[in-house]
Amino acid sequence: QVQLVESGGGLVQAGDSLRLSCAASGRPFSNYAVGWFRQTPGKEREFVATMDWSGGSTYYADSVKGRFTISRDNAKNTVYLQMNSLKPEDTAVYSCAAARTRSIVARTEAYEYGYWGQGTQVTVSS
Repeated sequence: QVQLVESGGGLVQAGDSLRLSCAASGRPFSNYAVGWFRQTPGKEREFVATMDWSGGSTYYADSVKGRFTISRDNAKNTVYLQMNSLKPEDTAVYSCAAARTRSIVARTEAYEYGYWGQGTQVTVSS
C-alpha cells in the first residue's frame, strides 16, 4: 500500500507559477511510476504528466508540454509538478497517482494507476 497526499495548490493569476507536491508513505516509492492528472466538474479526468520509477523517462500531455515539469525525489518519497505560465484553462483539481512498476513505458490512462491522492485545487484567474 502507498498513501499519497498532495499539497501546493492555490489561487494564482494567469502567467504565474505553482509547484505541487505529492508525498508518499507506505512502501518504498522507488518501485513506482508516478503521474499527475487533473479534473474539472463535469469532465473526465485528464492526464497531465508521468515519470517512470527511476526518473529517467517522462511524458507530458500536449496541453502542458513546455510549461509543466514533473520530477521526483525518491529519497524524500515525493513527486513534484512545477507549473509555469499558468493559464485559466489549467484550473482543475490536480491529483497524483502511483503504479507499482519498473517499466519505462509511459502510463497515461487513469486505470493504469492503483494509488491516488485526494487532490489539490488549482485555480488560475485571468
